[in-house]
Amino acid sequence: MSNPTDHLVGLLLGAEEDWPTAFEALARRLGVLRAPDGSEHTLTTERMTIEPFNLRDRVRQELVIDRLAHWYYHPREWLKKAALMDDVYLLNSPFTFQSMEKHSAYCALMRLGFSVPDTVLVPYKNPVDNARWAYTSAKYNRGFDLEEIAERLGYPLYMKPFDGGGWRGVSQVRDREDLHHSYDDSGEMLMHLQASVPDFEHFARSLTIGPETMVMKFEPDRPMHERYTVAHGFLSDAVGAEVLTTSQTVNAFFRWEFNSCEMLVKDGVVYPIDYANACPDVAVTSLHYYFPWAMSALLRWTVFCAVTGRTARTQVETDPWFAVADDPALDHQGRLAAYQRLADEHFETERYREFCASTLPHLDELVLEWITGDDFRMLLTSTIQQTYPPHEWERFEAHFGGLLGLWVSDEQRRLAAAADA
Repeated sequence: MSNPTDHLVGLLLGAEEDWPTAFEALARRLGVLRAPDGSEHTLTTERMTIEPFNLRDRVRQELVIDRLAHWYYHPREWLKKAALMDDVYLLNSPFTFQSMEKHSAYCALMRLGFSVPDTVLVPYKNPVDNARWAYTSAKYNRGFDLEEIAERLGYPLYMKPFDGGGWRGVSQVRDREDLHHSYDDSGEMLMHLQASVPDFEHFARSLTIGPETMVMKFEPDRPMHERYTVAHGFLSDAVGAEVLTTSQTVNAFFRWEFNSCEMLVKDGVVYPIDYANACPDVAVTSLHYYFPWAMSALLRWTVFCAVTGRTARTQVETDPWFAVADDPALDHQGRLAAYQRLADEHFETERYREFCASTLPHLDELVLEWITGDDFRMLLTSTIQQTYPPHEWERFEAHFGGLLGLWVSDEQRRLAAAADA
């Protein structure tokens, strides 16, 4: 019998240690995997280093999970080279993500008919670093009334960078004084003014990995360890389905496969407000209860892409999406259904589910066993001690231990019910 085919997965990392350690540990436990065609495969992970590279150097990695290139340009250019010259599979296309630009994402969802709040792009407050700025500005920049724009949008509103991420430069503008203070502070950042959704009922944050999406109740004003609330069924079935479709539409349209989206819900209407996150939060101290799901989904999608030889599509193809948007016979629900079909086609959702059922039937049990074991407990303790001051260690051990214990109980019940079905 021939040896299994090994697939090398590169992890391009910044300051994170918790989820990479978990992902690596779970990957090591997978063992030999049998694909639907009977072939055998193994998965190996490798943390990548940053160094000079010749554009003709052959890349060893088959798939790369990138958590760094949205702000560090050297590895971003390596990713572009790897995709163009070596057919390396990238979970997020560096050609469409660039610097986590929100602007294109807003435009795309508006074009597709989603309820994006009114948004205005205003010129830089301060000159950009270019010798031609003064002449260009004097000759062509039109004066504008910032207060008039804000009043049309309505207070309170939000000012945020067109390409920002991680809440960088985002401010709530409650009145004229806030408006001028925020704009003065924006410096050389190019800013959007965006209308708010007053008195919204729910803030939903969805994490999408491949064709899988977890919709979570999010409370952005709370400390990071309390922002994700464990709340099942907090959205109606119809609204929950629209949040899921919105998330998967964004990802399939832009060729993103590891991304989080934020949406506000009011009176049954879903308002997408932020959905370009090149480095979505998957820290155990943030996701806690949802952390095991994130690791399972990331591992499933990675294995599927590597073992099946899935071909990465890195460029946006607008035609099929705009054909749906422009179809006068479709109402909003009809468009949503069509967008979901396009997303399922892009992610090969049916094939993915069949693959997971045949090749990874043991993964859920494997993850449960690992989460309840000593290795995960040591990882959690180490992360807590690296994140919080010593006088808070005991409190956070109890906090995260309790939330993950709740996941263990729920997962045990879910697997038992599935076995009895």
